[in-house]
Amino acid sequence: MPKATAIYLHHEAEATVEAFSIVGGKWTVVVVARLGHGKLRFSELRRELSGISQKTLTATLRALERDGFVVRTLFPTIPPRVEYELTGLGVELLDLSASWQQFTRRHRAHVEAARRRFDAAAAAAPAPRIVLGLWRS
Repeated sequence: MPKATAIYLHHEAEATVEAFSIVGGKWTVVVVARLGHGKLRFSELRRELSGISQKTLTATLRALERDGFVVRTLFPTIPPRVEYELTGLGVELLDLSASWQQFTRRHRAHVEAARRRFDAAAAAAPAPRIVLGLWRS
């Protein structure tokens, strides 16, 4: 393979990894999907996303804001009011989010069956032992 091609492929791989790091958080797709319905206060978003901790929601929103997918608006009231909404870039991410959700719904049973097969095979296989630094089954 020519060196220029290898460098190009390396940069493409880095770009792909970067793209997946954007949506890699467990809650990112869910938060983006919910904000796709309109702006929400932090407390409203947390209430609607059962199972997410305050810390995780805060980290997810900050990451989305940092990457330009969400805008955070702070209102100078007492107590302070904060609203989150998708930017134009975030709306584009919403399309990707919808695709991920469709994929998940379509293939959930297949993934669960594969996990059961894998776990059953792993449980049935004897655990490897280390004897004098050598692997033995």
